[in-house]
Amino acid sequence: MSLHPEQHDERSIVWLDIDNTLYSASAGISHAMGTRIHAYFLGLGFPEEEASKLHHRYYSQYGLAIRGLVRHHQIDPLDFDRKCDGSLPLEELLSPDPVLRKLLEDIDRSKVRVWALTNAYHTHASRVLRILGVDDLIEGLVFCNYSDPNFSCKPEAEFYQKAMEKAGVEDPSRCYFIDDSRTNVEAARRLGWGHCVHFCERGVLHVEGGRPKYIGSDIQEGEDLSGIDAVSKVDELRSVWPEIFKQ
Repeated sequence: MSLHPEQHDERSIVWLDIDNTLYSASAGISHAMGTRIHAYFLGLGFPEEEASKLHHRYYSQYGLAIRGLVRHHQIDPLDFDRKCDGSLPLEELLSPDPVLRKLLEDIDRSKVRVWALTNAYHTHASRVLRILGVDDLIEGLVFCNYSDPNFSCKPEAEFYQKAMEKAGVEDPSRCYFIDDSRTNVEAARRLGWGHCVHFCERGVLHVEGGRPKYIGSDIQEGEDLSGIDAVSKVDELRSVWPEIFKQ
């Protein structure tokens, strides 16, 4: 779902993931979120070990723990959002990012539009963008509509297709996309999105599906990434996508 549905626009479009992409995983938000999601499972009556297993299983299977909780346990996704995303102390963990702001300012808007594409609900997404000080530079937001129990999310093809529809994009090859999840990037690539980048802070410890993991530990040296570029800082997009920046 988008906050700003668009008519057809001839410009290409840049899709930016938000969490653990526009800010570093070292901020600790994934750890804080993992703790809250685990507590939510416990609150549903699951024993400690089963809660951990289900958390990781649903994240791995659906891309979001909440997706599995809604599908298999009929929870209220808005209640989950309030208790998990909504309770995060984002103002303590994030701050305005002048480097990110300059990067977005330097994108040539006569060539491309800049939208955010997130698995979060719009309240969390808007809050993060505001704290980072870049909300005025994002032209549209496609998010997981938790108010619909049948919501889709990355890496489901339906989510990307609906995003293109909301943004009025007809040619997937004109989509630029960066995400910290290689699974999400590969899904976009399979749909024909033309310029896909994996944001990979290799070696940084974060929490994924409730379990600690060193980013990039599952990627082998020399592994074929199917033409997907990788960056460890978003400012590196200047060299990966030089054609979209002001000359």
